[in-house]
Amino acid sequence: MSDKPIFVEKQYLGREFIPITIRLVLAMFCFAAYFFTDERERNGDLLVVVGFAIIIISIIMGFLLHFGTRVQNKSILLNGLWTARLVKIDLNSIVKVEKGIYSRYLFNNPVYNLHTKGTIRFYAAGNDAIHLTDRDGLLYIIGSQHANEFLRAIQEEMKKVN
Repeated sequence: MSDKPIFVEKQYLGREFIPITIRLVLAMFCFAAYFFTDERERNGDLLVVVGFAIIIISIIMGFLLHFGTRVQNKSILLNGLWTARLVKIDLNSIVKVEKGIYSRYLFNNPVYNLHTKGTIRFYAAGNDAIHLTDRDGLLYIIGSQHANEFLRAIQEEMKKVN
């Protein structure tokens, strides 16, 4: 058994294109509202503070790790943010692996270990995902920005299993 992972991916919380755009538009709105306030009232200064706070929070969120994915030792390890527990998916129990889209919606919230209607979801950014089905019929949907490499690594490890 090797301790070296075959595939490693880190997904960060604040690097998705659409939420960044929304935060920057809000910051621009704050700066525009400040510019058009009469005689720079004291309450107008609050708009500048809020605009800069939105930009600073966006920068910080770009460095916050949401979760990391590793494929090693015939399993997939998903390590979440701060207090989230390590999730280990044993590849011996997986019967079907396929690449697909994460969701048909344009806006998707980042999730970690979300259990709904027989699926367990892990997502931070991107459109692609790996769909894993286990022997019990439970579906794992793991969002990935490098889905092809992730799929190849899973298939390599599953060949070692059999």
